[in-house]
Amino acid sequence: MAQKSLFQEFTKGIVKENPVLCLVLGTCPTLAVTTSAFNAIGMGVAATAVLICSNAVISALRKFIPDKVRIPAYITIIAGFVTVVQMLVKAFAPAINDSLGIFLPLIVVNCIILGRAEMFAGKNPVIPSILDGLGMGIGFTAALLCMGIIRELLGSGSLFGIQLLPVQILIFILPPGGFFVFGMLIMLANKLNTKAGKTVKTKPCDGCPMADKCSQSTCANTEKEVATDAD
Repeated sequence: MAQKSLFQEFTKGIVKENPVLCLVLGTCPTLAVTTSAFNAIGMGVAATAVLICSNAVISALRKFIPDKVRIPAYITIIAGFVTVVQMLVKAFAPAINDSLGIFLPLIVVNCIILGRAEMFAGKNPVIPSILDGLGMGIGFTAALLCMGIIRELLGSGSLFGIQLLPVQILIFILPPGGFFVFGMLIMLANKLNTKAGKTVKTKPCDGCPMADKCSQSTCANTEKEVATDAD
């Protein structure tokens, strides 16, 4: 039973609760860096490494971090790992560092990472938190890679820098094309969840680190409870 639960914690972030396509988090780097598949993989791997490490440390320290300063503490921990990842990327993959630019250090304020720290790692043991971070990271990377492949192939006619198509539809590497591909992938993810008989999370407060203090979240939960009682 425990193994099944751990497996569910790992797999939920890939499709059922994909942070980009179902929870609609981290849309800024998603739209900004997916002009090529190479950039998408770089951002995805970097964010996944930060997710796993920060989830593990925050979970291990969850009983020692005072509730009043938990958000600043989480951000400090995340910032530390982002700095380490950025230094490693600069040292061993300078091309990725140049391509991602400012979006690499901005992983610190990525809603996915802070959201998982607040919603899961701060309330659960280390092993499930690591698996949660790994699953969410894989889901994030997969979403970025799908967008990167489609936009690069249609927009530049190439894939990973290799020219494959003679036709280039430049709008796909521009912001409007990014929003179009993003919307199509969200629709596909919702279809897959519906066919699999899974509930698609559409609440705007899901994954928000301040959801427990927000009046909008309270109203949404109240409405849900009332609807359940009526049924």
